[in-house]
Amino acid sequence: MLSQLPTSFAGLEHLATAVLLLDGERRVVYANPAAEVIFGLSYHHVALMPLDQVFIGAEMLWSAVGSALVGNSPFREHELTLTTFRQHTLAATCTVTPVDLAPVRLVLEFQQMDQQLRIAREERMLIQQQANAELLRNLAHEIRNPLGGLRGAAQLLEHELAQPTLREYTQVIIKEADRLQSLMDRLMAPHRVPKYELTNIHEVLERVRSLMLAESPGGIKIRRDYDTSLPDLVGDREKLIQAVLNIVRNAVQALHGQGEIILKTRAERQVTLAKKRYRVAIRLQIIDNGPGIPEDIRERIFYPLVSGREGGSGLGLTLAQNFITQHHGMIECESQPGQTCFTIMLPIEYAAARPGSQAKNQELL
Repeated sequence: MLSQLPTSFAGLEHLATAVLLLDGERRVVYANPAAEVIFGLSYHHVALMPLDQVFIGAEMLWSAVGSALVGNSPFREHELTLTTFRQHTLAATCTVTPVDLAPVRLVLEFQQMDQQLRIAREERMLIQQQANAELLRNLAHEIRNPLGGLRGAAQLLEHELAQPTLREYTQVIIKEADRLQSLMDRLMAPHRVPKYELTNIHEVLERVRSLMLAESPGGIKIRRDYDTSLPDLVGDREKLIQAVLNIVRNAVQALHGQGEIILKTRAERQVTLAKKRYRVAIRLQIIDNGPGIPEDIRERIFYPLVSGREGGSGLGLTLAQNFITQHHGMIECESQPGQTCFTIMLPIEYAAARPGSQAKNQELL
């Protein structure tokens, strides 16, 4: 157990990477929570088990461990394929570091390959999201001033027209200017300082569900699949509602009046989001059985002004991504004909589950 190990290892349970500690006989003396999740094994099942019994047929790993012991120097092995004694297989990189802190002789740090790819994808998305935000801000500023002048000129012109029938045209100008002004307000909305407070994700979903059922034709069904045991998270309720609403509204429009949308929540444990490890996160999925997102725009759907629908502004998903990022979360999409699934991950700070902890969680966020 960690309590029986040197204090140097006290922080291992908070690491996002999987760590195994071995003694001089290459037996497991500790596995951190990330290792338990990645390998699907409890520490109690592998305690004092030799490494070659934990991983079956892992000659490359065994060789790396031997090299580190013999040379008394760190050894890194890339792209290992590991199979546990419970037949769980995964690809990972491993760094083996010899130490001399009895009973520990070796520290093995593993990083799952698909986790590395996801982290790299997150970093690319964050960079793109920052570029999107800058583009939206510049676009809004460039349009707002001439738009106000255009609307004012149309109002002045309307008062000068002798024929009332001609005022129909100035009204078109004014209404379209107002529509564009509303669009600019939406572009600038992400820059409002979030108002963080304890928020129940299911209250957010129920608000979205009631709004969309009121707007949608009778052939659209919105089904719930909630884990009602989830604790509250610290977030901006209105921004979370808007983020989910944008996605659900897109799904309703894609269904063309007939189909089903599922709102699903689950707890996700030991999650890394924006390079920070969280013990628990909320996994929210919005699933529809529509035609799917066109293949040529699937990789760009979160970019501003990219839309798969004629007449769409291409801003709904960009704003949703911005709002989720402000909550230190992540949003992804998988789509094929017959099923589109948007997955939102939102971290839960443990203090959020306790009454009177709102101020503390605002600091954490």
